[in-house]
Amino acid sequence: MDIAILLFAISGSILGGVFGYAYKVNRDAKMREGAQLEARKKIADAENKAKEILLEAKEEASKKSEEIKREETKKLAELRDAEKKLMAKEQSLDDRMENADKKKEELEGKLEEAKKLHEEAKEVHDSQAKELEKIAALSKDQAKELLLQNVEKDYKDEIVKHYKKVSSEAKEEVEEKARVILAEAIQKFAMDVTAETTATTVNIPSDDMKGRIIGREGRNIQTFEQATGVDVIVDDTPGAVAISCFDLLRRYIAKVALGRLVEDGRIHPARIEETVEAVKKEVDTLIKELGERAVYETGVAGLHPNLVKLLGRLKFRTIRGQNVLKHSISVSHLAGMLASQIGADQAACKKAGVLYNIGRAADHEVAGTYSKIGADILRKFNVDKKVIQAVESGDPKVEPESIEAMLVQAADLISQSRPGANEDNLEQFIHRMEDMEELIKKFDGVKGVFGIQAGKSVRVIVEPDKVDDLAAIKLSHEIARKIETDLMYPGEIKVHVLRETRTEEFAR
Repeated sequence: MDIAILLFAISGSILGGVFGYAYKVNRDAKMREGAQLEARKKIADAENKAKEILLEAKEEASKKSEEIKREETKKLAELRDAEKKLMAKEQSLDDRMENADKKKEELEGKLEEAKKLHEEAKEVHDSQAKELEKIAALSKDQAKELLLQNVEKDYKDEIVKHYKKVSSEAKEEVEEKARVILAEAIQKFAMDVTAETTATTVNIPSDDMKGRIIGREGRNIQTFEQATGVDVIVDDTPGAVAISCFDLLRRYIAKVALGRLVEDGRIHPARIEETVEAVKKEVDTLIKELGERAVYETGVAGLHPNLVKLLGRLKFRTIRGQNVLKHSISVSHLAGMLASQIGADQAACKKAGVLYNIGRAADHEVAGTYSKIGADILRKFNVDKKVIQAVESGDPKVEPESIEAMLVQAADLISQSRPGANEDNLEQFIHRMEDMEELIKKFDGVKGVFGIQAGKSVRVIVEPDKVDDLAAIKLSHEIARKIETDLMYPGEIKVHVLRETRTEEFAR
C-alpha cells in the first residue's frame, strides 16, 4: 500500500514535472513569438523612420547643394570680375612703367646734354677769362679790383651821398632809442660821486702837536710810518698834518690812528703800535659791514660771506680817482634799470654790476687783469655762469655773450663818465693825448691831429689832394677802430676827419 502510494506519488510528481515543463515550453514559445512579432514591428517602424529621415536628409542635402552651387557660381563671377580688374590694373601699371622708363631715358639724355652744355659753357667762360687776362694783362683779382676802382671813381659822389644818408638815418634811429633808454635809467638813479686823492689831511689842535708827532729824534713819526705803511708830511701848513699813500686802506688806518693819538695826547712808540693794531681790527669789521651794506642797498642776495667781505674792501680801492665800492653800487643800480627797460634779466644785471670790479680788491695780490681775477674769484664761490661771463667781459679780449653782459658794460661806462667821476691827473691826460695823436699820425694822408673837449673828441686834418670824400669816410672808420683796439680811454672818443680845399687868385 505504501509502495503503491509511493509509486503513485512519484509518478504524479514525474507527470507534474512533465506537464509543467511542457507548459513552460509552450509559454516560452508563445512569448518568443510575441517578442519576435514586436521586434519585427519595431524594426519595420525603425526602417520606415530611417527611410523618412534619409529622405529628409536627401532633400536637405539637395537644397544645400543647390545653395552651395549658387554661392559658388556667385563667387566665381566675383573672382572673374576681380581678375579682370587686376588684369586691367596690371596693364595700366605696365603702361606707366613703360612711360616712366621712356621719361627716365629722356631725362637722362637731357641731363647728359645739360652736362655737356655746362662743360662747354665753362670752357668758353674760362677761355674768355684767359683771353681777357691776356688782353688786359690782368689777373681775375686785379680785374675785379680795377672794376671796383672804376665804379668807385665814376659814382663816387653817389656812393658818398648814399652812405651818408643811410648812415645818418641808422645812426639817428639807434641814438634816439639808446638816448631814451639811457636817459630814463639815469633820471631814475642819482648817486653821489666819491672821488679819492693820494693825500689825506688830519687836523691838529695846535702846531705844538707837530713836534710830539715827530718825537725825539723822529722816533714817533718813524714808528707810525712803519706801522701804517704811509708817509706823514709835517710842513708849515698851520693846524694840519698830511698823510700820503696810494693805498687808500693804509691811508684810512693811518688817519684814524693819528686822529686818536692826537686826541689822546699820549704819543710814543708803544702807544702808536697799540693804537694802529686796534684800528686795523676795527677796519676789518668795518670792511664786512660795508660789504653787507652794499649787498643790502643793491638788493643782491645769495652771496658767500667771504665774497661779501671782499666786496667791502672795494671801499678802499679807486678807479681813476673814484671810490670803487660806490662805483660798483652805481653800476648795479644802472644795470638793473637798463635791464628793466629792455626786458633783460634784472637780477643777473644787478649782481654782475655790483661784482663787476670785484677783481680790483685783489689785483695787487694776483697777476692778471681785474676782470679775469674777478671771474676766477666768482668761479670759486660757484656764482651763476651768466654773472661770471658778464664780469669777465670787462676784459677787451673777451667778447660779451649775453645782453646782460653788454648792459653791465654800458652801466660801467655811464658811471665812469658822470661829471666828477673821473679825476684823471694832468700827467696821465697828456700822456693819453700824445699816444692818441701819434697813433693817428701813422695813417696815410693825415696832416694834423688835435684832441679837443678834454680828449672826448679828436679832429684829424687830411691832405685834400691825397684823401677824397669817400676816403675820408673810410679813414674815420679805420681811425676809430684803431683807437678801440690799441688805446685805453674812459667813455667814448668822437673822430672828426676834416678835408678842405682852398684856391687863391689875384686880380691885378
